[in-house]
Amino acid sequence: MTHLSNLNADAASLDLACRLLDDAPWDGVDGPSGPSLAAALRASGLLAQCATLAHHPSDPLHLMDALRRVGQSNLSAGRIFEGHVNAVKLLRLYEGPMNAVRQGKLHGIWGADGPDPARLEGGILRGQKLFASGADVLDRMIVTVRSVDGLRLLLLSRDQLSERLFPDEWQVSGMKATASGRCNLDGVALADTIPLGPPDAYMTEPHFHGGVWRYAAVQLGAMQALTALTADQLVARNQQAAPLQAMRLHRMILSCETARLWLTQAAGRVEHPDARPADAEAAILARLRTAEEAVSLLTQMDQALGAASYATAHPADRIRRDLSLYIRQAGPDTLALASVTRILSDPGLRDRWIG
Repeated sequence: MTHLSNLNADAASLDLACRLLDDAPWDGVDGPSGPSLAAALRASGLLAQCATLAHHPSDPLHLMDALRRVGQSNLSAGRIFEGHVNAVKLLRLYEGPMNAVRQGKLHGIWGADGPDPARLEGGILRGQKLFASGADVLDRMIVTVRSVDGLRLLLLSRDQLSERLFPDEWQVSGMKATASGRCNLDGVALADTIPLGPPDAYMTEPHFHGGVWRYAAVQLGAMQALTALTADQLVARNQQAAPLQAMRLHRMILSCETARLWLTQAAGRVEHPDARPADAEAAILARLRTAEEAVSLLTQMDQALGAASYATAHPADRIRRDLSLYIRQAGPDTLALASVTRILSDPGLRDRWIG
Protein backbone atom coordinates (compact mmCIF):
# COMPACT_ATOMS: atom_id res chain seq x y z
CA MET A 1 0.00 0.00 0.00
CA THR A 2 2.86 2.39 0.80
CA HIS A 3 4.39 1.75 -2.63
CA LEU A 4 1.09 2.58 -4.37
CA SER A 5 0.72 5.71 -2.24
CA ASN A 6 4.17 6.87 -3.32
CA LEU A 7 3.33 6.27 -6.98
CA ASN A 8 0.13 8.24 -6.62
CA ALA A 9 2.01 11.09 -4.95
CA ASP A 10 4.61 11.09 -7.75
CA ALA A 11 1.86 11.19 -10.38
CA ALA A 12 0.01 13.99 -8.62
CA SER A 13 3.18 16.05 -8.30
CA LEU A 14 3.99 15.52 -11.96
CA ASP A 15 0.48 16.51 -13.06
CA LEU A 16 0.67 19.65 -10.93
CA ALA A 17 4.15 20.51 -12.20
CA CYS A 18 2.99 20.33 -15.82
CA ARG A 19 -0.07 22.49 -15.11
CA LEU A 20 2.02 25.09 -13.30
CA LEU A 21 4.63 25.12 -16.07
CA ASP A 22 1.92 25.52 -18.72
CA ASP A 23 0.45 28.43 -16.76
CA ALA A 24 3.77 30.13 -15.88
CA PRO A 25 3.83 33.83 -16.87
CA TRP A 26 5.58 34.51 -20.14
CA ASP A 27 8.63 36.72 -20.42
CA GLY A 28 8.53 38.06 -23.96
CA VAL A 29 8.92 35.72 -26.94
CA ASP A 30 11.09 33.24 -25.02
CA GLY A 31 8.39 31.98 -22.72
CA PRO A 32 8.50 31.84 -18.92
CA SER A 33 11.67 32.98 -17.18
CA GLY A 34 13.96 30.65 -15.26
CA PRO A 35 12.68 31.87 -11.87
CA SER A 36 9.08 31.26 -12.99
CA LEU A 37 9.91 27.73 -14.13
CA ALA A 38 11.81 26.96 -10.93
CA ALA A 39 8.93 28.28 -8.85
CA ALA A 40 6.54 25.95 -10.68
CA LEU A 41 8.80 22.93 -10.08
CA ARG A 42 9.16 23.79 -6.38
CA ALA A 43 5.45 24.40 -5.85
CA SER A 44 4.50 21.07 -7.42
CA GLY A 45 6.40 18.91 -4.94
CA LEU A 46 8.09 17.09 -7.82
CA LEU A 47 11.60 18.07 -6.70
CA ALA A 48 11.18 16.34 -3.34
CA GLN A 49 9.81 13.21 -5.04
CA CYS A 50 13.20 12.83 -6.71
CA ALA A 51 14.62 11.56 -3.42
CA THR A 52 13.26 8.17 -4.54
CA LEU A 53 12.51 8.78 -8.22
CA ALA A 54 16.00 9.83 -9.36
CA HIS A 55 18.01 6.75 -8.41
CA HIS A 56 16.94 3.17 -9.20
CA PRO A 57 13.19 3.90 -9.19
CA SER A 58 10.88 0.94 -8.77
CA ASP A 59 9.81 1.46 -12.38
CA PRO A 60 12.28 3.36 -14.60
CA LEU A 61 9.42 4.32 -16.91
CA HIS A 62 8.03 6.56 -14.16
CA LEU A 63 11.28 8.54 -14.24
CA MET A 64 11.23 8.61 -18.04
CA ASP A 65 7.64 9.85 -18.01
CA ALA A 66 8.49 12.65 -15.56
CA LEU A 67 11.40 13.85 -17.71
CA ARG A 68 9.36 13.59 -20.91
CA ARG A 69 6.32 15.41 -19.61
CA VAL A 70 8.25 18.28 -18.04
CA GLY A 71 10.11 18.69 -21.34
CA GLN A 72 6.78 18.60 -23.16
CA SER A 73 5.56 21.54 -21.07
CA ASN A 74 8.77 23.55 -21.31
CA LEU A 75 12.17 22.44 -22.56
CA SER A 76 14.15 24.83 -20.35
CA ALA A 77 12.25 23.56 -17.31
CA GLY A 78 13.04 20.03 -18.48
CA ARG A 79 16.75 20.82 -18.64
CA ILE A 80 16.70 22.27 -15.12
CA PHE A 81 14.67 19.32 -13.82
CA GLU A 82 16.98 16.78 -15.50
CA GLY A 83 19.94 18.51 -13.84
CA HIS A 84 18.16 18.13 -10.50
CA VAL A 85 17.60 14.42 -11.16
CA ASN A 86 21.26 14.01 -12.11
CA ALA A 87 22.46 15.78 -8.96
CA VAL A 88 20.14 13.81 -6.67
CA LYS A 89 21.34 10.56 -8.24
CA LEU A 90 24.93 11.52 -7.43
CA LEU A 91 23.96 12.36 -3.86
CA ARG A 92 22.35 8.94 -3.52
CA LEU A 93 25.30 7.13 -5.13
CA TYR A 94 27.93 8.78 -2.95
CA GLU A 95 25.97 9.19 0.30
CA GLY A 96 25.64 12.95 0.14
CA PRO A 97 23.22 14.97 2.30
CA MET A 98 19.58 14.44 1.30
CA ASN A 99 17.72 16.79 3.66
CA ALA A 100 17.68 19.64 1.14
CA VAL A 101 16.32 17.27 -1.52
CA ARG A 102 13.47 16.12 0.74
CA GLN A 103 12.72 19.80 1.45
CA GLY A 104 12.25 20.41 -2.27
CA LYS A 105 15.42 22.43 -2.84
CA LEU A 106 16.50 22.69 -6.48
CA HIS A 107 19.80 20.96 -7.26
CA GLY A 108 22.03 20.79 -10.31
CA ILE A 109 25.44 19.74 -11.54
CA TRP A 110 27.94 21.86 -13.46
CA GLY A 111 30.58 19.90 -15.31
CA ALA A 112 31.68 22.08 -18.25
CA ASP A 113 35.01 23.87 -18.17
CA GLY A 114 36.40 26.63 -20.37
CA PRO A 115 39.81 28.22 -20.86
CA ASP A 116 40.21 28.58 -17.07
CA PRO A 117 39.11 25.14 -15.84
CA ALA A 118 37.93 24.58 -12.29
CA ARG A 119 40.75 22.98 -10.30
CA LEU A 120 42.03 22.39 -6.79
CA GLU A 121 45.31 24.01 -5.76
CA GLY A 122 46.51 23.67 -2.18
CA GLY A 123 43.06 23.39 -0.65
CA ILE A 124 41.68 26.33 -2.66
CA LEU A 125 39.49 26.19 -5.75
CA ARG A 126 40.61 28.03 -8.85
CA GLY A 127 38.98 28.60 -12.22
CA GLN A 128 35.45 28.72 -13.52
CA LYS A 129 32.57 26.57 -14.70
CA LEU A 130 30.73 27.30 -17.94
CA PHE A 131 27.23 26.27 -19.10
CA ALA A 132 26.09 26.42 -15.47
CA SER A 133 22.40 25.68 -16.10
CA GLY A 134 20.08 27.25 -13.55
CA ALA A 135 22.71 29.72 -12.39
CA ASP A 136 19.90 32.11 -11.43
CA VAL A 137 17.68 29.60 -9.60
CA LEU A 138 19.57 26.61 -8.11
CA ASP A 139 19.70 26.16 -4.34
CA ARG A 140 22.46 23.53 -4.31
CA MET A 141 25.01 22.71 -6.98
CA ILE A 142 27.54 19.96 -7.53
CA VAL A 143 30.65 21.06 -9.44
CA THR A 144 33.41 19.00 -11.00
CA VAL A 145 36.93 20.12 -10.10
CA ARG A 146 40.25 18.81 -11.36
CA SER A 147 42.87 17.73 -8.81
CA VAL A 148 46.14 15.79 -8.77
CA ASP A 149 44.13 12.75 -7.64
CA GLY A 150 41.51 12.97 -10.39
CA LEU A 151 38.19 14.68 -11.00
CA ARG A 152 36.44 15.63 -7.76
CA LEU A 153 32.74 16.20 -7.06
CA LEU A 154 32.03 19.02 -4.62
CA LEU A 155 28.66 20.17 -3.27
CA LEU A 156 28.07 23.87 -2.59
CA SER A 157 25.12 26.04 -1.63
CA ARG A 158 23.92 29.15 -3.40
CA ASP A 159 24.94 31.33 -0.45
CA GLN A 160 28.55 30.28 -0.93
CA LEU A 161 28.49 31.53 -4.52
CA SER A 162 27.07 34.98 -3.85
CA GLU A 163 28.39 37.42 -6.49
CA ARG A 164 30.13 34.53 -8.25
CA LEU A 165 27.33 33.64 -10.67
CA PHE A 166 26.84 35.33 -14.05
CA PRO A 167 23.63 34.02 -15.64
CA ASP A 168 23.32 37.12 -17.85
CA GLU A 169 26.31 35.96 -19.88
CA TRP A 170 24.10 33.24 -21.40
CA GLN A 171 23.35 34.97 -24.71
CA VAL A 172 21.96 32.36 -27.11
CA SER A 173 18.94 31.98 -29.37
CA GLY A 174 17.49 28.94 -27.58
CA MET A 175 17.13 27.58 -24.04
CA LYS A 176 17.41 31.10 -22.69
CA ALA A 177 15.47 30.37 -19.52
CA THR A 178 18.11 27.90 -18.35
CA ALA A 179 20.44 30.88 -17.73
CA SER A 180 23.42 28.59 -18.30
CA GLY A 181 26.00 31.23 -17.53
CA ARG A 182 29.36 31.23 -15.76
CA CYS A 183 30.36 30.39 -12.20
CA ASN A 184 33.59 31.82 -10.77
CA LEU A 185 35.02 29.43 -8.17
CA ASP A 186 38.32 31.23 -7.70
CA GLY A 187 39.19 31.45 -3.99
CA VAL A 188 36.54 29.09 -2.58
CA ALA A 189 38.05 26.91 0.15
CA LEU A 190 37.81 23.15 -0.24
CA ALA A 191 37.01 22.97 3.49
CA ASP A 192 33.78 24.91 2.83
CA THR A 193 32.50 22.32 0.36
CA ILE A 194 31.12 18.81 0.77
CA PRO A 195 33.14 16.24 -1.23
CA LEU A 196 31.14 13.44 -2.83
CA GLY A 197 32.75 10.06 -3.46
CA PRO A 198 36.37 9.28 -4.32
CA PRO A 199 38.28 11.00 -7.13
CA ASP A 200 36.93 10.16 -10.60
CA ALA A 201 33.73 8.76 -9.10
CA TYR A 202 31.79 10.98 -11.51
CA MET A 203 33.16 9.05 -14.50
CA THR A 204 31.94 5.67 -13.24
CA GLU A 205 29.73 3.70 -15.64
CA PRO A 206 26.92 3.05 -16.13
CA HIS A 207 26.15 6.27 -14.23
CA PHE A 208 28.17 8.74 -16.34
CA HIS A 209 27.41 8.16 -20.01
CA GLY A 210 24.59 5.91 -18.89
CA GLY A 211 22.70 9.00 -17.80
CA VAL A 212 22.53 10.67 -21.21
CA TRP A 213 19.22 8.94 -21.95
CA ARG A 214 17.62 11.21 -19.35
CA TYR A 215 18.12 14.47 -21.18
CA ALA A 216 17.11 12.76 -24.42
CA ALA A 217 13.83 11.90 -22.67
CA VAL A 218 13.35 15.61 -22.02
CA GLN A 219 13.97 16.25 -25.72
CA LEU A 220 11.38 13.62 -26.64
CA GLY A 221 8.84 15.65 -24.70
CA ALA A 222 9.55 18.68 -26.90
CA MET A 223 9.31 16.50 -30.02
CA GLN A 224 5.87 15.34 -28.93
CA ALA A 225 4.82 18.93 -28.18
CA LEU A 226 5.80 19.98 -31.71
CA THR A 227 4.00 17.00 -33.22
CA ALA A 228 0.80 17.82 -31.34
CA LEU A 229 1.09 21.46 -32.32
CA THR A 230 1.57 20.54 -35.98
CA ALA A 231 -1.41 18.18 -35.93
CA ASP A 232 -3.64 20.88 -34.40
CA GLN A 233 -2.56 23.48 -36.93
CA LEU A 234 -3.09 21.18 -39.91
CA VAL A 235 -6.59 20.38 -38.65
CA ALA A 236 -7.29 24.09 -38.12
CA ARG A 237 -6.21 24.77 -41.73
CA ASN A 238 -8.20 21.76 -42.98
CA GLN A 239 -4.99 20.32 -44.42
CA GLN A 240 -4.84 17.06 -42.45
CA ALA A 241 -6.03 15.02 -45.45
CA ALA A 242 -3.65 16.64 -47.94
CA PRO A 243 -1.32 13.78 -48.95
CA LEU A 244 1.97 15.63 -48.47
CA GLN A 245 0.88 17.13 -45.16
CA ALA A 246 -0.42 13.81 -43.87
CA MET A 247 2.90 12.15 -44.74
CA ARG A 248 4.84 14.87 -42.94
CA LEU A 249 2.79 14.39 -39.81
CA HIS A 250 3.15 10.62 -40.19
CA ARG A 251 6.95 10.94 -40.24
CA MET A 252 6.87 13.14 -37.14
CA ILE A 253 4.81 10.52 -35.30
CA LEU A 254 7.30 7.83 -36.34
CA SER A 255 10.22 9.95 -35.11
CA CYS A 256 8.61 10.31 -31.69
CA GLU A 257 7.85 6.61 -31.44
CA THR A 258 11.33 5.58 -32.58
CA ALA A 259 12.92 7.79 -29.93
CA ARG A 260 10.48 6.53 -27.28
CA LEU A 261 11.32 2.89 -27.97
CA TRP A 262 15.06 3.54 -27.81
CA LEU A 263 14.71 5.50 -24.57
CA THR A 264 12.47 2.88 -22.99
CA GLN A 265 15.14 0.28 -23.65
CA ALA A 266 17.88 2.53 -22.25
CA ALA A 267 15.96 3.35 -19.07
CA GLY A 268 15.29 -0.32 -18.44
CA ARG A 269 18.92 -1.31 -18.86
CA VAL A 270 20.57 1.51 -16.92
CA GLU A 271 18.22 2.42 -14.08
CA HIS A 272 18.51 -0.59 -11.80
CA PRO A 273 21.03 -1.76 -9.18
CA ASP A 274 22.43 -4.61 -11.31
CA ALA A 275 23.26 -2.45 -14.33
CA ARG A 276 26.73 -3.10 -15.75
CA PRO A 277 29.15 -0.55 -17.25
CA ALA A 278 28.46 -1.97 -20.72
CA ASP A 279 24.77 -1.08 -20.32
CA ALA A 280 25.72 2.59 -20.73
CA GLU A 281 25.97 1.92 -24.47
CA ALA A 282 22.19 1.60 -24.68
CA ALA A 283 21.83 5.10 -23.23
CA ILE A 284 24.43 6.55 -25.60
CA LEU A 285 22.80 5.06 -28.68
CA ALA A 286 19.35 6.15 -27.51
CA ARG A 287 20.57 9.71 -26.98
CA LEU A 288 22.14 9.82 -30.47
CA ARG A 289 19.08 8.27 -32.11
CA THR A 290 16.80 10.78 -30.37
CA ALA A 291 18.86 13.69 -31.72
CA GLU A 292 18.69 12.31 -35.26
CA GLU A 293 14.94 11.83 -35.00
CA ALA A 294 14.59 15.35 -33.63
CA VAL A 295 16.40 16.77 -36.67
CA SER A 296 14.09 14.81 -38.98
CA LEU A 297 11.03 15.93 -37.03
CA LEU A 298 12.04 19.60 -37.19
CA THR A 299 12.48 19.33 -40.95
CA GLN A 300 9.02 17.80 -41.38
CA MET A 301 7.45 20.40 -39.11
CA ASP A 302 9.04 23.29 -40.98
CA GLN A 303 7.71 21.94 -44.25
CA ALA A 304 4.25 21.36 -42.79
CA LEU A 305 3.81 24.72 -41.06
CA GLY A 306 5.77 26.90 -43.47
CA ALA A 307 7.18 30.37 -42.94
CA ALA A 308 4.39 31.41 -40.59
CA SER A 309 5.83 29.26 -37.81
CA TYR A 310 8.99 31.38 -37.76
CA ALA A 311 7.10 34.36 -36.39
CA THR A 312 8.32 34.97 -32.84
CA ALA A 313 4.72 34.87 -31.60
CA HIS A 314 4.10 31.44 -33.13
CA PRO A 315 4.01 28.65 -30.50
CA ALA A 316 6.44 26.50 -32.50
CA ASP A 317 9.18 29.10 -32.77
CA ARG A 318 10.55 28.98 -29.22
CA ILE A 319 10.35 25.19 -29.01
CA ARG A 320 12.20 24.91 -32.34
CA ARG A 321 15.00 27.19 -31.11
CA ASP A 322 15.21 25.42 -27.75
CA LEU A 323 15.29 21.92 -29.21
CA SER A 324 17.77 22.82 -31.98
CA LEU A 325 20.24 24.01 -29.35
CA TYR A 326 19.58 21.27 -26.80
CA ILE A 327 20.27 18.36 -29.18
CA ARG A 328 23.75 19.78 -29.86
CA GLN A 329 24.75 19.28 -26.23
CA ALA A 330 27.08 17.83 -25.33
CA GLY A 331 29.41 16.76 -28.15
CA PRO A 332 27.26 14.24 -30.06
CA ASP A 333 29.92 13.64 -32.72
CA THR A 334 32.54 12.72 -30.12
CA LEU A 335 30.01 10.53 -28.33
CA ALA A 336 29.15 8.67 -31.55
CA LEU A 337 32.77 8.04 -32.58
CA ALA A 338 33.70 6.75 -29.12
CA SER A 339 30.64 4.48 -29.15
CA VAL A 340 31.62 2.89 -32.45
CA THR A 341 35.16 2.31 -31.17
CA ARG A 342 33.89 0.56 -28.03
CA ILE A 343 31.40 -1.59 -29.93
CA LEU A 344 34.01 -2.77 -32.43
CA SER A 345 36.62 -3.51 -29.76
CA ASP A 346 34.38 -5.32 -27.25
CA PRO A 347 33.08 -8.77 -28.36
CA GLY A 348 30.10 -8.54 -26.04
CA LEU A 349 29.07 -5.11 -27.28
CA ARG A 350 29.63 -6.12 -30.88
CA ASP A 351 27.45 -9.18 -30.47
CA ARG A 352 24.71 -7.09 -28.81
CA TRP A 353 24.65 -4.21 -31.29
CA ILE A 354 25.90 -5.75 -34.55
CA GLY A 355 25.32 -9.48 -34.16
